Amino acid sequence: MNYLKLIYPSVSLAALAVLACGVLYPLAITLVAGAAFPWQAGGSPLTHDGNVVGSALIGQNFTGPGCFHSRPSAVGYDALGSGASNLGPSNPALLSKVESRTLHGVSSVPGDAVLGSGSGLDPDISVENAMMQVPRVAAESGLGEDTVRSLVQMHTRGRLLGLWGEPRVNVLELNLALERISK
Repeated sequence: MNYLKLIYPSVSLAALAVLACGVLYPLAITLVAGAAFPWQAGGSPLTHDGNVVGSALIGQNFTGPGCFHSRPSAVGYDALGSGASNLGPSNPALLSKVESRTLHGVSSVPGDAVLGSGSGLDPDISVENAMMQVPRVAAESGLGEDTVRSLVQMHTRGRLLGLWGEPRVNVLELNLALERISK
């Protein structure tokens, strides 16, 4: 019995499948995505003064004065290590972190102001979180609260297709707009 006659069709079919599924299909999808959606296919970059300063899809750590703060991150905003803390709601370490993030004298804060997201890289905060930060940002930036509040409203995105998710604000876009208006 000639084993090459049995092996050859299997090997050639496997090679054809690898070529089609592992090379040709990804190449076609990459080319179509790049042509149809160039900004998204390029990583949704945001620029400031001609330089790329980040992506609209990946959160950054903003802690400086006069800027809106991002949602806490369990991975230190490291895009290579996306993930959550996996601490349960009764874990003393999580409770301690939440307590340290809560402003003294404030009885109620939005959850995204004190709790990290599942990826640790969420670029958005809730409208409530942004509005809670308006007085601090206005005082530190020297802008009026009404001006900062209107910036938040201008950068608020609604629900996806009017149905899914909650209204949100992209922190990087908001901080770039705040910097533009401060100059």
